[in-house]
Amino acid sequence: MTNATPPRIARGLSEFEGRYDVVMCDIWGVVHNGQARYPAACDALQRFRASGGTVILITNAPRPSPPILDQLVGLNVPRDVFDDMVTSGDVTLSYIAERKGQPVYHIGPERDLTLFEISGQQTGVKPRLTSLDEAEFVVITGLNDDRSETPDDYAGQLETMRARKLDMVCANPDLVVHVGEELIYCAGAVAQAYEERGGHVRQAGKPFAPIYERALSFAEKVRGASVPRQRILAIGDAMRTDIAGAVDFGVDALFVTKGIHREELHRGEAIDLAAYRQFLEDNPRHPMAAIPELVW
Repeated sequence: MTNATPPRIARGLSEFEGRYDVVMCDIWGVVHNGQARYPAACDALQRFRASGGTVILITNAPRPSPPILDQLVGLNVPRDVFDDMVTSGDVTLSYIAERKGQPVYHIGPERDLTLFEISGQQTGVKPRLTSLDEAEFVVITGLNDDRSETPDDYAGQLETMRARKLDMVCANPDLVVHVGEELIYCAGAVAQAYEERGGHVRQAGKPFAPIYERALSFAEKVRGASVPRQRILAIGDAMRTDIAGAVDFGVDALFVTKGIHREELHRGEAIDLAAYRQFLEDNPRHPMAAIPELVW
């Protein structure tokens, strides 16, 4: 990408009607902001499905699908917006199952304990949560108090983990997320700090392949046929996870610029094209097109 190459700015998802059979759509930052749904985005996905497309929601939420479905209901996201869903929490369950019976130390809020409840239901053995000194591995779903803490608050625990050579499973590779207008840290920020200290982290969500492979299997089940990757469009608002993950998986990506990068890329409602060109220069993986917010 050079400054002489004008980046493509899409007017709406309808520009790509007929080009894709499947949309893999991020949730937080595209469909809702944690406090309210985006009606235009819901409408766009409904219209895509009505035209014969399949929508799989793909999210770095650290909890398994059932509580995320409940959250969508609470935000009045219509059920016909999507065909199926995969969360990084779902992928995390498979990683926990591989270490069945091993004591685990959990970093994250109490609301994420459903992850271990569902793991017990699936495997027949509920993971035993224990202290850091007794644990054989660590699962991080988020900061214990993401409204007041930062990754620096975990420096002591990370040093203990590194000294004990504990593996960390990160259930949400996102670094930050907007809750309304507030920007808060996610589990990925702490996991990144652990890797910088030499710790080993196994990531469950985007931009890593397992979550995309599961989403593809769901899409093919819905459609009853294999889906070529050139017929898949990923939609997301985070360059590091949504866009990089899609490109690495071999599918096109539509970048929603008014998500977590909005302060970098917007002046008012319009995309700042000069800032966006520089943003693309600074990132090795590029979306097929950008759009301020998802609309039809």
